[in-house]
Amino acid sequence: MISHADANIPISVRQHLSQQSIVHALGTTQASPEQVEVCLLSDAKGIVQVFTSSHAVVELDKVRAVTGRDLTPLSINQVRALKLRLEVDTLPAFDDLIPADTLIDSGLYRCEQIFVHSGNAQFRIALKNGAAMKRKDSTAIADVATALPLGQVDYQLGLFDDDPTLIHSALTQFTALRIRQRLAETLEVPPLPDTAQAIIRLRVDPYSNIEKLSRIVERDPSLAAQVVSWASSSYYAAPGSVKSVQDAIVRVLGFDLVMNLALGLSLGKTLTLPTDPDQGANAYWHRAIYVAACVGALVGAIPREFRPGFGLCYLAGLLHNFGYLLMAHAFKPHFEATHLMIALNRHLEHQHIEKHILGITREQMASGLMGSWSMPSEVTLGIRYQGDPHYLGAHCDQAQLIYLAQHLLQEYGLLPPRHHLFDASVYERLHINTDSIEALMTQLQQSQPELDLMASALATGR
Repeated sequence: MISHADANIPISVRQHLSQQSIVHALGTTQASPEQVEVCLLSDAKGIVQVFTSSHAVVELDKVRAVTGRDLTPLSINQVRALKLRLEVDTLPAFDDLIPADTLIDSGLYRCEQIFVHSGNAQFRIALKNGAAMKRKDSTAIADVATALPLGQVDYQLGLFDDDPTLIHSALTQFTALRIRQRLAETLEVPPLPDTAQAIIRLRVDPYSNIEKLSRIVERDPSLAAQVVSWASSSYYAAPGSVKSVQDAIVRVLGFDLVMNLALGLSLGKTLTLPTDPDQGANAYWHRAIYVAACVGALVGAIPREFRPGFGLCYLAGLLHNFGYLLMAHAFKPHFEATHLMIALNRHLEHQHIEKHILGITREQMASGLMGSWSMPSEVTLGIRYQGDPHYLGAHCDQAQLIYLAQHLLQEYGLLPPRHHLFDASVYERLHINTDSIEALMTQLQQSQPELDLMASALATGR
């Protein structure tokens, strides 16, 4: 499994290894007993890089205390720019590779053998021990990370039926009464918007029809304009102009899609979006639209006898990150702390950070609130279990479609990459032939301009 095939390493890293005479061997991604991640922060003085285990979370307050600096995590765009400059996919943990101060977590420093990123996402560089990362006298060794039992905690993070207990536990762990009250109130508000209530009632109405749906959507002028704009977009290539909501339903989108689209847009606008450039309105709706579009395309790739309903799958995709809005709206001080920790520890899925800090995840909060709103269980459970590819309970198709869509969008460059471990068994469970994926994703890539316009319209309210 280990070789000296350095030709697989990007040239900037290869040159560094040679110039610094670093003793190493090359291994695949599976040969990583202790994998090292690079977490990046900065302030006016420059960049600080923290080396930690892939199974640990770097604690921002500890880093600030050790350095005496008010550091904040680099944004996605700043990290991407650094990788582009080095021409690497992943960042190697060498303290003299980039101009930065370096901190090595003491637990990692004591490890016997470690693997660092090579710059190529498919390979790791094996070093004889943790001390091999330290080449500069100025590099500090400090206790700045907390190990997480990732091998014992899967992304299911407990069962849906246990969520009320977990929510209560999350509430009581905060010492400030004001914060506890604010969180408790959040579980009851905001109320389900009138439009969403009407659509949910229409869903179970045996006499539902296009005229009733049109009237509901048209009561909200902004929503009506968005539905018409959606149907008019080149993404659907509808012949002639779309002049009304009813026209959009009959000629272009169909009853099912408009009902679920209107429901998703109505819910998405009930909460105030944060202004952060990485995760603000533009980023939220961009992600929502792309995941929904990819889920919709994947549904079409499932054989008809196994295919779940398109509309609710699309809606689950559109609302898959609704818990992010709920966290930002519900308890801003804790959301900001959690957001900073997620930005610092990009090697970990957000569920683990949220569980570590809050005792509950955004998916649990969102599914709890949607359950109280009597949202369809396909959507509620799809959102709740989207991070767990092994969930096989009710409506697992919706959850696995969201899981697969996010992976494919990252793999094909339509969402920022995370280099997470992917469980390919979801293809078999969804009955999707992998041979169809290339054409499906190519079509999505070609639709980027239209999808971006849709996301922009939702972000700006036009």
